[in-house]
Amino acid sequence: QVQLVESGGGLVQTGGSLRLSCAATGSGFSIASMGWYRQAPGKLRELVASIARSGRIDYADSVKGRFTISRDNAKNTVYLQMNSLKPEDTAVYYCRTLVITSTQYWGQGIQVTVSS
Repeated sequence: QVQLVESGGGLVQTGGSLRLSCAATGSGFSIASMGWYRQAPGKLRELVASIARSGRIDYADSVKGRFTISRDNAKNTVYLQMNSLKPEDTAVYYCRTLVITSTQYWGQGIQVTVSS
């Protein structure tokens, strides 16, 4: 079983920065990929960024050039550095971890609010 512990959300003004962290804890698992999704009110959950075990990184077009995903394999932790934040980035951000058995785990979600 994998538990995900998210941190780093909050309220920031337009143009500001936040850094999200997500640590995967448990035992007997091997991570295939980790990533961040977000869901704004009335909208579907969408991929923000993901990083695979292979090192492949994917970003949503809307965050390219502003957000950076990184990973500490030794700590099973993924980070999302968010710069130049916009009001449209306001959402609940969810950490997702996919292990090599193809089981996925989700964090409880963390609120990011960008004020205009």
